[in-house]
Amino acid sequence: MATTATANSVPAASSPYNSTVATRLGQRRIPIHTTFYWGHKMDILFHCWPGDSIAMYALALILVFVMAVLVEWLTYFNIVKLKSGDKNDVVGSLLKTGIYGLRTAFSYLVMLSVMSFNGGVFVVAIGGHVIGFLVFGIILKKKSGSDSSKLEH
Repeated sequence: MATTATANSVPAASSPYNSTVATRLGQRRIPIHTTFYWGHKMDILFHCWPGDSIAMYALALILVFVMAVLVEWLTYFNIVKLKSGDKNDVVGSLLKTGIYGLRTAFSYLVMLSVMSFNGGVFVVAIGGHVIGFLVFGIILKKKSGSDSSKLEH
């Protein structure tokens, strides 16, 4: 008989094809999926969010999509332009570093969202990155006439 670990590391009986690990937080059992699944009853990033509501699930998908697009925007737009020999090099460098940190934070939030193993979250995360790359990495770069050397990750 296959077993599934619980929060107290006590094996619980389960079928050999069960793809979840159940943990206990207070009195609520939370399934932690280890394979992709489809459904709206889940937790992403925060305890009990989006929960069981379809509307909150849709909002979570929109949020993951927007974060993925924002990661691509922060990747391909040079918001702070540094000029060599300028006395504001330190301020500009700190701003660029802050923007890099923000991009990294959004990237990790998208990654953690995908780690919920929900198929819908995975699809919108990939879709957000693809749409963001298409818009900011290809279309707007061509319009601005910038070099395309940044397009190779």
